[in-house]
Order: sequence, then C-alpha cells, then structure tokens
Amino acid sequence: MATPAPRTAASETGDPLLLTPGPLTTAKSVKEVMVHDWGSRDATFLRINREVLEGLPKVVNGEGDYVTVPMQGSGTFAVEAMLTTFVPPKGKCLVLINGAYGHRAKKILDIAGRKTVVYETAEDTPPDLAKVEAILKRTPSITHVFAVHCETTSGILNPVHEIGELAQRYGKTYLVDSMSAFGALPLDVRRAHVAAVAASSNKCIEGVPGLGFVVARKADLAATEGNATTLVLDLHDQWRNFEKTGQYRFTPPIHVIVSFHQALTEFWAEGGQPGRGGRYAANCRTLVEGMRALGFETLLPDDLQAPIIVTFHMPTDRRFVFQSFYDKLKDRGFVIYPGKLTVADSFRIGCIGRLNTDHMNQALDAVREVLAELGVASASPKKAA
Repeated sequence: MATPAPRTAASETGDPLLLTPGPLTTAKSVKEVMVHDWGSRDATFLRINREVLEGLPKVVNGEGDYVTVPMQGSGTFAVEAMLTTFVPPKGKCLVLINGAYGHRAKKILDIAGRKTVVYETAEDTPPDLAKVEAILKRTPSITHVFAVHCETTSGILNPVHEIGELAQRYGKTYLVDSMSAFGALPLDVRRAHVAAVAASSNKCIEGVPGLGFVVARKADLAATEGNATTLVLDLHDQWRNFEKTGQYRFTPPIHVIVSFHQALTEFWAEGGQPGRGGRYAANCRTLVEGMRALGFETLLPDDLQAPIIVTFHMPTDRRFVFQSFYDKLKDRGFVIYPGKLTVADSFRIGCIGRLNTDHMNQALDAVREVLAELGVASASPKKAA
C-alpha cells in the first residue's frame, strides 16, 4: 500500500505558511488591493499615503510631536536613513549590539564615516544597564545612542525604555531599530525619550515588503539638515518635500503603500498594538510549550523571549539533519528559518504574520511527524549519557 502524502497547511491564498521574521504570511485582503494601478500624484493615492503617514506615530504614542518619514526600500534603508541623517559628521554613536542588526548599524555608521563606541553582549544577553551608564558617564563625547528593540538573531527583547531613560539623563539623542517589534511590542516614544524609530511595512503591521519608515520627533528632525551622506536617504529632505508638496521626491512603491494602508486598517481593527501583540504572544506560548513537550530547548529564558521569533537549540541526535527537517516541514506547508547565532547551533521559528494558535498547533503536528519520519529519538540538544 502506498504511503499517504503528508498533510499540508496553507495560507488563505494556498501558499505555505511563513514562520519567519519577515516577509510574512499576509492576509488575502492585503494582497488583493494591489491589483489596481494609481498615479503617484493622483489625489486618491495622496490621500491613502497621507493616512498611512499620519497613523504610524499613533502606534508608538507619538501623535502631535512626531512625524513619519517614509523611505522607499526595505527596513535597512530606513535604518541607514535614520543613522546617517541623525548622526552628524562630528557625532559619535554608542551602538548596543547583541546580534546581527546591531552589527549592521555599526557597519552603516563606519561606511558613513561616523565615530562609534560599541558595547556588545552575547546574542542571548541583553545589555547591562549599569555598564551602559558607565560608558555614557566616562565618554561625554558620545552624542547618540542606538539600540535594537527586538534582535531577531535570537528573538531577544532589549530594554529599550530603560536605555532611553539613560540616554535622556546624559543628554544623548536616542535612535531605535524597532523593525521586528513595531506594532507588536509596547513602545512609548515619549516615555523612552526616542528621537527616531525605524521600522518597515512587512513586519508586525503585516503589509508587504518595499517601504521602510522612520517615526521622528519633529524638533530633532528639524536639526538634522545637512547631515545626510546620500541624496536618496536624506530623511530631512524627504520630510521637507512632504511638508511642501505632500509627495515623494522620487517614485514611490505605490502598490506596497496601498497594501500597507489596508494592513494598517486591519491592524487597528484587531485592537492596535495590544490586540496584535496579544495574538503573537499566544502564538509564541503555543509554539514554545509544544516544542518543549517534544524535547526541544529554547535559547532564551521566557523573561527575555519576545513573541516575534523563537530560537531553538539543534538536537544532537545524529538522525536530525536540519536541511531534511526544513525540507520536510516545507513539504507540509511550513517555512521556518535557519539559525544565525555564534553562541549556539540553532534554528528559528517565527510567531508573527497572519497566523494564529491553530496554525501553530498545525506546525507542531508537522514537526512531530517529521521527527518520526527522520527517526529522531530525542530532540534534546544534550548529548546522551
């Protein structure tokens, strides 16, 4: 008798479910609005774009004092625009690193010729606030502080509000990469004294890739004129052009923006950050509890784990081969993520996107089936005695 084909999961459009940190599984309704065409200077598109820009500061309690500056491109375009616009040629930025995206920020600043001070901890370790304060105290030449809200290298949640309080105490301008957290995890830009925060369309707001943005305090943004190292990534110039004309300086990703508008509408309908974050937290709990029941171990303790993406130690069972595990899960309709750590051999499974606990339970069933098919007796990362 032939072996039955494995059960497969799929999104509303029949695509595999993306258990990754982005791009993500998106709603059919978010994709459907992209089948139309708009002119970049058409009144309807300009209204849609304006509503997107005006809505984003509300996500982080920035109404009134903060403005959104969009940037055509991926999230890294927005981070580079933020860093190279806000850190002036004679500035010096304290870069807090505990993963790949902190290192990327350091590289951006190096290429731009900006001075940096680095405080690095392991990928599974948040910055020690006492050490951050000691650096600020002994290095008065520091002008800016940069931190990553949720470092998706490991899934760790960094103490962005507490870091912001230190930056404020020592008179530093505070810049945050909230790429994988914006809209899912609480961020109060006023309480955290954030000058600018970067994010993108294709993460927790659940739009499609192609638009980065920076939510910036207008008073700080106004002081950045002339700092930028490139024309296209000049946030100040982009902002001033919007103030004058309501339009982009260069061709915008129109379909992405219209899709993002629909995604934001659905974000608010779900209850905004508490609603979206609550669904992701439930996904994360279901995933972690289920994987631990199968013998897997998480890299992070629960108090450091953000409900965005979870890193699991690789099993030591010789029959566990990650590529085979990955391929068989994909055959069943689930796409996961390889590891990106130096501290441990690992892989990652995301909790965000248009997913719910039913999807996570289906994924756990698929993991269980694949382990049995591979003949893996134990998913533990510990070697048998």
